[in-house]
Amino acid sequence: VQLVESGGGLVQPGGSLRLSCAASGFTFSWYDVSWYRQAPGKERELVASISSTGRSTNYADSTNGRFNISRDNAKNTVYLQMNSLKPDDTAAYYCKAHQGSFAYWGQGTQVTVSS
Repeated sequence: VQLVESGGGLVQPGGSLRLSCAASGFTFSWYDVSWYRQAPGKERELVASISSTGRSTNYADSTNGRFNISRDNAKNTVYLQMNSLKPDDTAAYYCKAHQGSFAYWGQGTQVTVSS
């Protein structure tokens, strides 16, 4: 079982990034997926979630319509498109695949928003 995040990096305020979460080793299409983030000294917080079929999504208030979560079950991948990035978005971003009592985490990808 593996979840691998990618797409993080350094971006200027107002810029965009698209994070990817690639899954392997389990039936990805059965699982809901969430993106979390954790800034230094802060607790990990939920950013966005998408249902197993992709028909249902939820977002944290802090994203304010700037983020979009999507998935491609044929590619076993979930995406997080992040626009209008702010310094407060700086954090390590993690994806989590979950269903019932099962949950798998990726290792995270760093996003730094700075001029």
